Parts: sequence; C-alpha cells; structure tokens
Amino acid sequence: MDHRFVEEDVSDEVLLKNIADGDKAAMHIMFARHRKRVFGFIQRMVRNPAIVDDLVSQVFLDVWRSANRFESRARVSTWLLSIARFQAMNSRRERTHEDIEDDALGIADAGDMPDVALDRKKTQDLLRACIDKLSPAHREIIDLFYYRDNSVAEVSAMIGIPQATVKSRIFYARKQLAKILVSAGFETAATRTSSASF
Repeated sequence: MDHRFVEEDVSDEVLLKNIADGDKAAMHIMFARHRKRVFGFIQRMVRNPAIVDDLVSQVFLDVWRSANRFESRARVSTWLLSIARFQAMNSRRERTHEDIEDDALGIADAGDMPDVALDRKKTQDLLRACIDKLSPAHREIIDLFYYRDNSVAEVSAMIGIPQATVKSRIFYARKQLAKILVSAGFETAATRTSSASF
C-alpha cells in the first residue's frame, strides 16, 4: 500500500479504526498529522519545554492504547486535544504555584523599565490571586477560554459539557471575577472583564 496516498486521503476516523486494529503505519500517519497541534496545545498549557515532548508522547501512547474506545460524537482532533488536556492538567497539578502563575500570565516585557516591570508583576500577582479565589470550575473555564484561546466549542469538547453550559460558566466566572477584582481595587480591569464578549 502506498502510504503517501493513505496519509493524504484517509480520514482520521479510518486511521483510528486501523490503529485500533494494531496498524502501526496508521499510528505513524496519525502522529505526523496531529503532532504539531498537540505539541502547541500542550506547550500553551504547561509552558515547560522540558516536559512537553514527554506529554506529547504520552498522548499518542494513549491514542494507541485506547483507539478502540473512540466514540464518533466528536472529531478525532478534538478527542486528541481532550487527551492532551488531561495529560497537561495532570502535569500542572504537580507544579508549583509560581510556575502556573508564569504560564497563565506571562512574564514582563524585556523592554520594560524596572519600575514598569515591577508594577506589571504586582498587577499579575494580584490578578492571579483574584483568579485563585474562583471555584475550580470557574478557574478552569477562565484559563481555557481566555488564556488558552480555545473557542466555546473546543472548551465544550475538552471538558465534556454542552456549549450552552460553557457560555453560562464563562458568564458567571467573569461576573464572579469582576466582583473579586473590584474588591481588590481593580475597577477598570473588572469592568473590562465583565463586559467582554465571547
């Protein structure tokens, strides 16, 4: 069989069925087709170059082991990102608060003057502290939707809840975060957060 033909013309669903039957060539094609997207997704979630490759490998090992359990209600690419999310979340639970803070909020611009960088760091610390006061479900939705730039549909598939529930959760998470920010003296940030749209 000409694998160049297979790689271009066979759907992810057919590849996954072949993987479930133990087809290593299909697994190689699936890896080549989706590695970059899975890598980028995990890299945005963990921001630790030392572990990204290991997590990507774990994702595709999980695909190899569980291909027969795929249900076609979602796209294969969405299913892959759900596995990637699970792996990334597990790795994040093992990391320190400071690492997560850097991941979610970024680091100061190298061009900033020291006083600007210090103000930004204080602002980021305060924002992180406010986000940490949210419920776990609201923290996750803020992280996935705002910091990871996932769409409502992607968040729905990753978490396994309806899109209407995702929108509702985003709305209530923003509302709650706005109250917390106002009480912390962040009035303009709170107004921006509460009026942001999907």
